[in-house]
Amino acid sequence: MTDDKTTESAAEPCLLTHDEGRVRVLTLNRPRALNAFNQELYLALAEALRAADADPQVRVAVLTGAGDAFTAGQDLSEMASMANATGVIGFEVLLDTLAEFGKPLLAGVNGVGLGLGLTILLHTDINFMADEAKLKCPFVTLGVVPEAGSSFLLPHVMGYQRTAEYLFSARYMSAEEAREAGLVLETLPRAQLMPRVLEVAETIAKQPPAAVRETKRLMRHATRDEARAARAREAEEFKARMVSPEFREAMLAFKEKRAPNFD
Repeated sequence: MTDDKTTESAAEPCLLTHDEGRVRVLTLNRPRALNAFNQELYLALAEALRAADADPQVRVAVLTGAGDAFTAGQDLSEMASMANATGVIGFEVLLDTLAEFGKPLLAGVNGVGLGLGLTILLHTDINFMADEAKLKCPFVTLGVVPEAGSSFLLPHVMGYQRTAEYLFSARYMSAEEAREAGLVLETLPRAQLMPRVLEVAETIAKQPPAAVRETKRLMRHATRDEARAARAREAEEFKARMVSPEFREAMLAFKEKRAPNFD
């Protein structure tokens, strides 16, 4: 998460797209803000995913980040706006789009992933991570709660106790730990990351597309309703937490570059 207020110009779109054969590569492109999500990026990624899903020439999509970060999650300069309905529009649109995306979606975690930088990996299908990359869910540190259905999906993937320790402590998770926990399939040197992701994506793209799509639908069906229900519960509590003394202290401490005091 970051408070960088850099805006993208027409020459610097917040999302880059290109095709490698039948693979659509989506690159988060706010490197000066560690690819943090603002409303523009939420909506741009959602639109790009819908376009990829509708394009018969695209069989697989890949998500990665520009520069040294995967994504720092929510841009803290817009964090306060998430206490009202308009502030979460882009976030909810993206999550709905991810839930409906019918084609295989792979992630290449090239650097640090904070907040949504981890929880988005619960909505992708196959994840790869650079050896030096790391993940963190700083929700409790900010005085809020998990999002993106992660209160259900993360224990489903990692197990309850491992998830509890990780979310309660808000510590960093290494690439190797993420692999052991089942969040990512493989870890490898950064220079080899995207070639490996594209290799797997291209292998999948050669398979019968309708059969692949239906296989994904069947696998996702078991958790779809529960994840949506978790998102609704999280959204209600997240909004309540954003007017809490803990959240105010966390934001003030962040701005003043000091440790928060929750005593």
